[in-house]
Amino acid sequence: MEIDLNADLGEGCGSDEALLDLVSSANIACGWHAGGATAMRDCVRWAVAKGVAIGAHPSFNDPANFGRKEMDIPASEIYAGVLYQLGALAAIVKAEGGRMSHVKPHGALYNQAAKNPEIAEAIVAAIHDFDPSLLVFGLANSNLVDATRKANMVAIEEVFADRGYRADGSLVPRKDPGALLDDEEAVLARTLAMAKERRVQAVSGEWVSINAQTVCLHGDGAHALAFAKRIRGALETAGIEVRAAHAAEV
Repeated sequence: MEIDLNADLGEGCGSDEALLDLVSSANIACGWHAGGATAMRDCVRWAVAKGVAIGAHPSFNDPANFGRKEMDIPASEIYAGVLYQLGALAAIVKAEGGRMSHVKPHGALYNQAAKNPEIAEAIVAAIHDFDPSLLVFGLANSNLVDATRKANMVAIEEVFADRGYRADGSLVPRKDPGALLDDEEAVLARTLAMAKERRVQAVSGEWVSINAQTVCLHGDGAHALAFAKRIRGALETAGIEVRAAHAAEV
């Protein structure tokens, strides 16, 4: 059994290089919600040196809200914005001798794509037209996963061990109670259940089936790095190999 561990990098958390020793995939912010050219280059260099899969982490152009505010913009603008950000990261990846393997949207763009087919299709169209061989990371059971597969591309279904789930498989919004789990033992147990049993318990008590192919590790908390080490260790102790997502998974 194997699973991918991914982390969002280049967002100013200060532990990017250390997290790259623990994850198998890195989602690098492309400057629209956080980061910028220098941060992107640093993260790419570290990822290349450590053999970690490199992915783009595009967002709405909204640094004031860290890309977490929902936006109502035309699909054509979403397409153009994603394409723009992919190009920026790809230039740095090429210059550093790496290869871009996947794309994971950020924040509100990610969550709106999970619910809205039009937004999901705009994102997928941009990725497809840029490079149809790129993997697309999307919330398990979401419209982004569906849109990717309809485009004959590879979707990698993502789960969040420290986020609350609703009975429909969506994430509890960050502003609502139960959105973030801070009990480390509970999060560890959930991570193993997601990886081995392919299910998660919603805040309402129901069990939701999920095809956990990649687990997101958040690196922006005070104890995030230490806890990321615990999650990696727990998976390995349970006999689950941590390995970058790849096309053969679906």
